[in-house]
Amino acid sequence: MIFKSKKRKKHKKQKQGEGEIFRVRLPKGKEVLGILEQRLGANRMLVRCLDGKSRVCRIPGRMKRRLWIREGNVVLVEPWELGGEEKGDIIWKYNPAEVDWLKRKGFLKTEAEF
Repeated sequence: MIFKSKKRKKHKKQKQGEGEIFRVRLPKGKEVLGILEQRLGANRMLVRCLDGKSRVCRIPGRMKRRLWIREGNVVLVEPWELGGEEKGDIIWKYNPAEVDWLKRKGFLKTEAEF
């Protein structure tokens, strides 16, 4: 019995932040930009938002497997309707090229101004 080996395509991994930016997700409605300060465990993170508040945020279940974030990442936070001053959901993570674009266009302040 002869077994045929499965041919697997090797995908070239693109470096994050390279390439041309076509569209950057901007905050709409109640959404706020923020920087991840600390991972608290149990799917909770402390995010310092642009509106001057620190929120304990989580990644919703539909995005848990797709969204990998670390301290210092710029994220988009949607505050909760109840307890929105202190809690929220992380709905988007910006790559380095998008962060540069946000800084150039004035959407993201420098870290000292937070």
